[in-house]
Amino acid sequence: MRILAAMSGGVDSAVAAARAVDAGHDVVGVHLALSTAPGALRTGSRGCCSKEDAGDARRVADILGIPFYVWDFADRFKEDVIDEFVSAYAAGETPNPCLSCNEKIKFSALAERAIALGFDAVATGHYARLVDGELRRAVDQDKDQSYVLAVLTAQQLSRAMFPIGDTPKSEIRAEAARRGLSVAEKPDSHDICFIPTGDTRAFLGARIGVRPGMVVDASSGVALAEHDGVHGFTIGQRKGLGIEAPAADGRPRYVTGIDPATSTVTVGTAADLDVWSITADRAVWTSGSVPPTDFDCTVQVRAHGGLAPARARPIDDGARIQIDLSEPLTGVARGQAAVLYRLDPSDGDVVLGCGRIAAA
Repeated sequence: MRILAAMSGGVDSAVAAARAVDAGHDVVGVHLALSTAPGALRTGSRGCCSKEDAGDARRVADILGIPFYVWDFADRFKEDVIDEFVSAYAAGETPNPCLSCNEKIKFSALAERAIALGFDAVATGHYARLVDGELRRAVDQDKDQSYVLAVLTAQQLSRAMFPIGDTPKSEIRAEAARRGLSVAEKPDSHDICFIPTGDTRAFLGARIGVRPGMVVDASSGVALAEHDGVHGFTIGQRKGLGIEAPAADGRPRYVTGIDPATSTVTVGTAADLDVWSITADRAVWTSGSVPPTDFDCTVQVRAHGGLAPARARPIDDGARIQIDLSEPLTGVARGQAAVLYRLDPSDGDVVLGCGRIAAA
C-alpha cells in the first residue's frame, strides 16, 4: 500500500514510519507545519512544530530512505483547533485540543489530501491498535491514546494505521536506538502543544481579555472573591481560586460550576463534585452504526483517568448519548469527551463511541 507517514519529529512517529517501511509499504513522510511562527528550538518537552522538530523528522526520513515533505496546515490548525479551544474556554468548557486535532487535522484535512494524492492510509505514532476494524487500547496502558482517537469515524479508521500500539514505550525507544535514529531519547511532548510556556491561563487571557466576575460559595451564595474571567477555571480545580479565607469547616473548596453568561464561578466541597449522570452530544459511533439499545460499558471522561462502569443509551437517533454511572465520577467538565469502552481483558478494551460532554 501507499502510506503517508505523519512524522512529528518525535520518537513514536519515527518508529511508526520505520515499521511501515519494514512491512513493505511504499512510504512517504510528511511533517505538518502547524504554527504560523515556529520557534527555532523547543524547550525540553514543551511545544511542538518547531524548526527543530521538522529537522528531526527529515533526518529520520533520510535514514529510512523515504521521500519527505513539509505541509503547511497552520491556518487550518489555528481555525479548527486553537480558535475552537479559546472559544470553548470562554464558554466555560474544558476542551481537549488533541481530540480536535485528530478529528479535524490529522484524520480529516491530512487524510483527505493524502487520499486525493493516491495514498491508501495515514500512519501515525499514536499508542492505539486497530484489530479487525475495531479501535482498541494500546498494549502500553500508561501511553494509551485511544481516548483522543475516539472521535474518528469508521471511515476515518479504515484509512488509519497505528504501527506502534502493540509495543510498550520503553521498547519503542530501544528500537529507535537500534535503528540509529537520533530521536531515540528525545523528550516526549507534554501539556498543550501550542502553549509552549505551559501557562494556559495567560494564553487564554491574552486572547479573551478581562471578563470579571465573582467566585461564589455553592451552599451560601456568598461572594468569596473576584476573578478576571471564567476561562481561568475548570471543574474540580482546587488551586488558584483567589479565596483568602478557608471554608468554615476547614475543608478545601473546589470549582463545582462555571456560568459564562454571568461570569460566575461556583465553589463547593469534594462531595459536590460527584456526578452520576452525563449527557453527551456530537456522538461518534466507532462501528459506523448506532447501537439499537442500551448497553453496559466503561466510560472515560479525561485523557488520563476518570473511568467508571456505566450504562449508555443512544438518544436523538444516536446524535446524543445518555450515560448513567454505576459509581460517581468527579471533575467531569463540559467540553471534554466521554469515551465508551467495551471491556475485553483478553485483548485490550474496545472503543464503542464517544460524545462531547454537554451536561453532568
